[in-house]
Amino acid sequence: MADYRRKGAVAIIALNNPPVNALSHHVRVGITNGIKKAEKDNGVSAVVICGQGDVFSAGGDIKEFSTGQYFQAPGLTEVVHTIEACSKPVVAAISGLAFGGGLEISLGCHYRMASSKSRVAFPELMIGLLPAATGTQRLPRVAGIANTIDVIVSGRHVPATEAHQMGILDKITDGDVVKDAIAFAHSVAKEPVGPRRVSKMPVKDAENADWIFDEARKRVMKRSRGAISRMSCVRVIEAAAKTSSYTEGVTIERKLALELMTSAQFPAMQYAFFAERTAQKWELPGGKISHKTVKPLPVKTAAVIGCGTMGNGIAMSFVDNNIPIFLLEINQKLLEKGMDRIRHVYESSVRKGRISEETARQRISLITPTLDYNQIRNVDVVVEVVFETMSIKKEVFKKLDSICQPETVLCSNTSILDIDEIASATRRPDKVIGTHFFVPAHAMKLLETVRGKHTSPETIATAMTLGKTLKKIPVLVGNCQAFVANRMMNCRSNESLFLLEEGCLPEEIDNVLEDFGFIYGPFKVFDMVGGDALWRVRQEMGLVGKNVPKNVPVRYRHGSRFCAIADILFERGLFGQKTGKGYYKYEKPGAYEPMINPEIEKLITEYRREHGIERRKIPYQEILERCVYCVINEGFRVLEDGIATRMEDIDTIWIYGYGWPRHLGGPMYYARKMVGLPRLYERICYYQSKHPDIMHWQPSDLLKKMAAKEASKPSSNL
Repeated sequence: MADYRRKGAVAIIALNNPPVNALSHHVRVGITNGIKKAEKDNGVSAVVICGQGDVFSAGGDIKEFSTGQYFQAPGLTEVVHTIEACSKPVVAAISGLAFGGGLEISLGCHYRMASSKSRVAFPELMIGLLPAATGTQRLPRVAGIANTIDVIVSGRHVPATEAHQMGILDKITDGDVVKDAIAFAHSVAKEPVGPRRVSKMPVKDAENADWIFDEARKRVMKRSRGAISRMSCVRVIEAAAKTSSYTEGVTIERKLALELMTSAQFPAMQYAFFAERTAQKWELPGGKISHKTVKPLPVKTAAVIGCGTMGNGIAMSFVDNNIPIFLLEINQKLLEKGMDRIRHVYESSVRKGRISEETARQRISLITPTLDYNQIRNVDVVVEVVFETMSIKKEVFKKLDSICQPETVLCSNTSILDIDEIASATRRPDKVIGTHFFVPAHAMKLLETVRGKHTSPETIATAMTLGKTLKKIPVLVGNCQAFVANRMMNCRSNESLFLLEEGCLPEEIDNVLEDFGFIYGPFKVFDMVGGDALWRVRQEMGLVGKNVPKNVPVRYRHGSRFCAIADILFERGLFGQKTGKGYYKYEKPGAYEPMINPEIEKLITEYRREHGIERRKIPYQEILERCVYCVINEGFRVLEDGIATRMEDIDTIWIYGYGWPRHLGGPMYYARKMVGLPRLYERICYYQSKHPDIMHWQPSDLLKKMAAKEASKPSSNL
């Protein structure tokens, strides 16, 4: 609902639909009735619209799409027009956030005031839509075309100070925004509202529209990777700039919005939205112990052990969220190098205008570099980020166990090693948990949280809550080699190498996966991550070097087919971007732009000749299926083994950890809704028959059962 009250001559309409004041049907009715009531009341000279509690509005209630109430009158567009048509000044008092429909409501107001800590956004893109209640037509009139494209196509959260600079907000305040908005409403009560109606304003920057949209289309085409919503956003913003009237632009907005709502991508992206939220509501097998039943320990101080690239990123994740940390290294040189890299990142953010110099200094001041383990004895959480070598990790955990307080939670950033074995080095295995961050740790949102067999529910709750505090998306998984993310990714990595053996080049495979929707193909990813880390892991696993049994052929290790092309690169020191050469070559070490590396084709040709492999032309569809279906099959295996408990968890991991195209929902959603399980099972059986020596093509029993069940359902076709 929307509560109505008066404060002197100012009517106050307070959105009251906790927790985020979603603009459900009853709220829309309340706003409309409130405006009409204020119009009729001769004692009212101005109106303030605010949110009850700490939030203005997070936008429309997307659950209403399934019930049909989203389209029930009054629709959001009608509400916005009702607000704007009011003959008395209407002021939006924005606290917390104004997202989506919440921002559109405020753009229907004649004035917008916000608290200095609030944020505005149009995040509709995240569910495959565009702002569909006049937002695409109003924002260019107050913020200009370029800013509008930035805000809508990125979906990013814009801080109040930046939104004020753009022209989205008229005023910001450090005080009580509702109180200040009421005072402001009194001051403008006699001002004419005509010039303040956004729909009547001209579009800013219209004279530069052609150039701006040409550049925007180039950028968006590169980023879209098959997602249709981004380009639709550009098209509808262009309508604001180039159509003859606001009304015509709104008509085009409505038409494109309906096209998106009826596309296959909308339900996929809607699923991904809810899957992310489901994944964070953790529970242990059996359902009796969950996020609802366990209270986390408070985390006020932390320590990070190791300040390489990953350690630095994790350290910044803490201080970016105002948690002071100790950053510990084994020698002064490494410590200084790590701190220099952290300073460089913050200096770069200041230069790009992302943060102020004061913010950068404040964050760096929260880091205490140290070589002394004794300094970290009283912290609440320790995150270990040392080499991916079991002996080193166990040595570190043994030392932490002897120094830290009994209640301290000990986290390992391992991406592949056994959490239970790491925990065995301590007398507190209940306090040990895996926290697998992704590179770069300060920017990537996924946090794969790994429970060992002795990890306590309290420790799990603490790690999962910490992930949210660090603005990550924590997903709880079980313990096995490589957990969920890398266990599934290893299938794709190996299959990509097998495709090289049989006839492909790296760029051919990358192009197919990028056409599918990934930002980068597997070999570009290999080069970005750097082969040196993978090389150490493979040595630790006994796949290379002196630990490999002499009687095991190079192409068959650990009982399954194996491709040694990656090892040959690593042996030659071709570690990707950092060395200037890998599967691609780069202008210089550290450069980002990949170029075709002719040495790779020669290396692969020699490898095929040595192992008697005849090259063949591999079709596009086979490359795609082999790189994608093996991942999905392993996803079903992960569910079978209880390492993941829900498909939503797997899909969230792949969207945020590996850039699975959001418009395809995630690998498990894609399998069920877009491929169909019977078809998927048939193709996996086909590849298993062609490649019986590749273990990941052994069909999952769970997939087999679910495919049979789906195949037995009556067809809905007439």
